[in-house]
Amino acid sequence: MFDLGISKMALIGAVALIVIGPEKLPRVARTVGTLLGKAQRYVNDVKSEVNRSMELDELRKMKDNVESAARDVENTIRTNSSDFEKNLNDQANGAIASSGSDDSFYTADPYAESYDGSSVSAVAPAYHHPRKNWRVKKGATPQWYKHHAGVRTHVQSGAARVARFRPKKPSSGL
Repeated sequence: MFDLGISKMALIGAVALIVIGPEKLPRVARTVGTLLGKAQRYVNDVKSEVNRSMELDELRKMKDNVESAARDVENTIRTNSSDFEKNLNDQANGAIASSGSDDSFYTADPYAESYDGSSVSAVAPAYHHPRKNWRVKKGATPQWYKHHAGVRTHVQSGAARVARFRPKKPSSGL
């Protein structure tokens, strides 16, 4: 920022001591220090804002590049798929024309026949519920062993556990 060496700082301090006086110098030094700190924070905030805006511009450019690349890939895939469909339709029409009026080879759905020629049904298999109660966990350890070993089988909150094991208050039956 400024080229201030030790000798220049000492000269500025001596002049300030003479001009301001020894009584007001500590207060003025504190005020100057806080003002310099505020100025540094302001400069750092401006720098970070400029950096943030530059990064935002870079991200926008990157987003535009990615979107254009995605559009190009989508257009390429569409053109290739339409070319493939056209070639497939041409081959299918050529096969129909060469075989005459035999409709047993060509079907409207190319996936309707399996490889061995048998017909495949288009109906999905029905869902069967597994008939298990998934909420009930059944362990292999017997309950008598858990009780004997002192394993907790029921969950209790901390407050309930404290209340359960709190000593009973003696009742004063006067």
